[in-house]
Amino acid sequence: MEEKKKFKVYKIIMLIVLVAFITFLCTSIGMYQYFTMNKMDNLAMFATTSSDLNIETTLKKYKTIIDKYYLGEIDEEKLKEGAIKGYIEGLNDPYTEYIAKEDMKDYLEDTMGNFVGIGIYMVKNTEVNKIQVLAPIKNSPAEKAGILPGDLIISVNDVQYTAEDMSIASNKIKGEEGSKVKVQILRGTEMKTFEIKRENIKVNPVEGKVLNNDIGYIEFSSFDENTAQDFKVKYEELRKQGINSLIIDLRNNGGGIVSEALTIADYIADKGSILLYEVDKIIKKK
Repeated sequence: MEEKKKFKVYKIIMLIVLVAFITFLCTSIGMYQYFTMNKMDNLAMFATTSSDLNIETTLKKYKTIIDKYYLGEIDEEKLKEGAIKGYIEGLNDPYTEYIAKEDMKDYLEDTMGNFVGIGIYMVKNTEVNKIQVLAPIKNSPAEKAGILPGDLIISVNDVQYTAEDMSIASNKIKGEEGSKVKVQILRGTEMKTFEIKRENIKVNPVEGKVLNNDIGYIEFSSFDENTAQDFKVKYEELRKQGINSLIIDLRNNGGGIVSEALTIADYIADKGSILLYEVDKIIKKK
């Protein structure tokens, strides 16, 4: 009788084990098929994407994957801005840049000639992936503090930035008039830290003087709005002082509005001189 009970218990245990094993086996097969099929779908999608030249179709497929698997909140506007920025950067052209809507206000302020900051012109140094000081604006807080052309900006208020972050770093350097900003720079092999008070900066003053032998000298660091008019005023001042030749110093000039540069050139060049060539997609000069 005791042996029958033991045998009965043994059969029940074996039955439970068998059912558990079959359940595990079925679940494993189902999960394997699910993940295999999904993996193959994703691989097929990426394979198709790699040979698809249509950017809209490609982005739509990536969006499908993100919508399906990404667990966080999706900001469609940020994704769109990032896609456009990356697409333009793919040109690898230092003179072509995408400026997002939130950055346009600062960009226009710089171009029009007034902003609150420390007064430096910056460029992207792609060789070392750092933000480089092109030049401090004359009589600006940056110049008075000792910032020099060629300095590499490492961090702003203890946050490090690369060349790709130049717009963000520029916004962090700007701020309320009278407030201070901490800028860490690399000069050669020496690291320096400056704490500079922000001021209302008048961008691009046109400066001039008379050198020896009645040589006129005019310097300005960018072609901003009203630069041409300021140049004309300064040139006429020097001309009244009896100059017989003129040096226009454009070293460390960061460029700017083409029409301002053309107005200056037209003012001093011979009539009929060619001042600008425009080339379109079919290499046709205008």
